[in-house]
Amino acid sequence: MYPIILLSVFGVVTLFLGFSKSKNILLPSTLLFLALALGTNFVEWGKGPFLYFYDMLRVDNLTLAFNGIVLISAFMIVAISGGFQDNADAEPAEYYGLMLFSLVGAIMMIGFDHLIMLFIGVEILSVAMYVLTGSNKRNLRSNEAALKYFLMGAFATGFMLFGMTLLYGATGSFQLVAIQGFTSNMSAASQSYIFYAGLLLLLIGMLFKVSAAPFHFWTPDVYEGAPTIFTTFMSTIVKTAGFAALFRLLNHTFAIYNFWWIVIAAIAVLTLLVGNIGATSQNSFKRMLAYSGISHAGYLLIALTALSKPTQNAIIFYSLAYSLSTIAAFGVLMLVSKEKTIEGQPNERYEAFNGLAKQNPLLAFVLAVSMLSLAGIPLTAGFWGKFFIFTSAAERGIMWITVIAVLMSTVGIYYYFRVIISSYFKEGDTVKIRVAPFYQIILVLATFLTILFGLAPGIFEKLI
Repeated sequence: MYPIILLSVFGVVTLFLGFSKSKNILLPSTLLFLALALGTNFVEWGKGPFLYFYDMLRVDNLTLAFNGIVLISAFMIVAISGGFQDNADAEPAEYYGLMLFSLVGAIMMIGFDHLIMLFIGVEILSVAMYVLTGSNKRNLRSNEAALKYFLMGAFATGFMLFGMTLLYGATGSFQLVAIQGFTSNMSAASQSYIFYAGLLLLLIGMLFKVSAAPFHFWTPDVYEGAPTIFTTFMSTIVKTAGFAALFRLLNHTFAIYNFWWIVIAAIAVLTLLVGNIGATSQNSFKRMLAYSGISHAGYLLIALTALSKPTQNAIIFYSLAYSLSTIAAFGVLMLVSKEKTIEGQPNERYEAFNGLAKQNPLLAFVLAVSMLSLAGIPLTAGFWGKFFIFTSAAERGIMWITVIAVLMSTVGIYYYFRVIISSYFKEGDTVKIRVAPFYQIILVLATFLTILFGLAPGIFEKLI
């Protein structure tokens, strides 16, 4: 509750700070605002659940945990944005303001207890991301990405709204508690096909937001065309909020688990296949990370398929591990691509990382750890994230999907290790890549947490 109020106010304040003579105040002020929102997020920890806005928003430990991941990710992303000082055409006040407003939408998605609150959250988050995707107005790729994202996003929103309409028609309420009560009282003789159709349409709209196949077609082009800092925001915060909302929705319809689990399972397998196989053919590191994001959506869908008591912690842990590794990987990409350009444009291909270990050993190490974690190699947080998800699936008795996921993980090793090989075993130029001290601290922190949770995952379980 407190983060929503603070971020809304801080977003407006940030826009007014844009009128100041110096733009240098915007970065530290935005970081301060995010730190305050993060601090107030845990005021209600262990005291809930609380309901706000006419019982439309639920604040419990699950909400606060996901909020924490989203706010920590946002803090790290803003910290490596560099204040957009290198771009004379940038408008950092608008960028930071939109990022703060989008976080309000993400938090609404995470804690919704009413379908209208879910819709409002999705729209606040989505509209901000449409604008940020096309913020590089002089770049045709950015313009194209924004247009694709907007058109396909609007189409997905239509599915979601139609699904909500059918759910209301079947249950007479938008409240999750009422929907849960309706599903609990359903019998084989009184099945509501309107309810089933509504749930499927709502899932289609939400699965678009998390880049699940076959609703993923926008992802590679949008990730590649958007400015990298906003791609990082999109691939972590949007995905975390989306899966938190999906978990809350499916958890309240568990009574009809036999209806929707096979749908989610089929989409999970398709997402794993599309994401991992698609990533192997990419020459652009940024597009590879887009397909990587699709594949990781598949792993999180497995957790939803195996919905059980351990699933909640598995999704939270996996979301944190994925966010840390992705932020570190994109952070290194932004530095390297800026130093190595092609025809005046950042070089985002694998070749840009050739010889990185000699040019900057720290960046090479950070990149290697992030790739190892995304691949699920032991001693990293990513390994335990996949382990917890596979374990929950095995406990549910769906071993076949676990086998497919393990096979796809081995495919992932190929394209993740490509960039490690380029960094350590291929010759590149001798240009030294310099890193600002605060930027370096953020990358080291993300790497440290990835290793820490890989060595001692029990620390995280004690925290939540």
